[in-house]
Amino acid sequence: MRVIDNISGLKAIIRAQKAAGRTIGFVPTMGYLHEGHLSLARASVAENDFTVISIFVNPIQFGVNEDLDKYPRDFAGDTAKAESCGVDVIFMPSVQEMYPAGYSTYVELSGEITGKLCGKSRPGHFRGVVTVVTKLFNLVEPDKAYFGQKDAQQAVIITRMARELNMNPEVVTCPIIREPDGLAMSSRNVYLNTEERKAALVLSSSLFQAEAGIRAGERNAERILAGIVKNIKEESIAQLEYASLVNAETLEDVKLIKGKVLIALAVKFGRTRLIDNIAVEV
Repeated sequence: MRVIDNISGLKAIIRAQKAAGRTIGFVPTMGYLHEGHLSLARASVAENDFTVISIFVNPIQFGVNEDLDKYPRDFAGDTAKAESCGVDVIFMPSVQEMYPAGYSTYVELSGEITGKLCGKSRPGHFRGVVTVVTKLFNLVEPDKAYFGQKDAQQAVIITRMARELNMNPEVVTCPIIREPDGLAMSSRNVYLNTEERKAALVLSSSLFQAEAGIRAGERNAERILAGIVKNIKEESIAQLEYASLVNAETLEDVKLIKGKVLIALAVKFGRTRLIDNIAVEV
């Protein structure tokens, strides 16, 4: 496995792989790798001849007073974990390499798809996401790119971006990986203290309860959301940011549950903001 920190070196490797006719899989991450990331890497290794992981804490997707400076980093640990999965290259550029002095080009999706859920409370976040992913797609030239379902809105947005800009990669969304007690794996879980970690289980338990209600025949979205809100409010240190039930492909709000829907949550525990979701098809 090779670790590359510069664009020219990465391009040379990609040219060689393309010339040899090898398929390329790509997993973009911000590092501090956990089993969720590694499940994406294993999927890529299984389905492609050559796999690239990027580790880049992208500053332009963080807002004012967010956790850019303290975002967890463990480059040595990340390298060992990626290598254990069979990854061929880690691309680990500096901010200056990705956004040199005078950088001025950004990519932005317009419309409701970016203005709700996480986009509503994090203005500018998805402009930063689609900009860096566009740059990375251009550099890696993947045949397939792997994203986690935990960041469901991001996965929908990237899928639409790739389609509408006629990009080559197939965007593959992989299932959420959870801790044994149900908490969705996230690099930000490390911020939680013992009390917050216990309280955070209200996310997954609320989602599982909502799914059970739908499976039992409930089709009224308002009633499903009311149950979620009630559960979260009963957890004293949980601060609900949003609970939404939307079409899984368009992210439009639904009143009658039909087809494939996404139930998505964002909740703060102390200073830590966590997201979770579950997709249900009826």
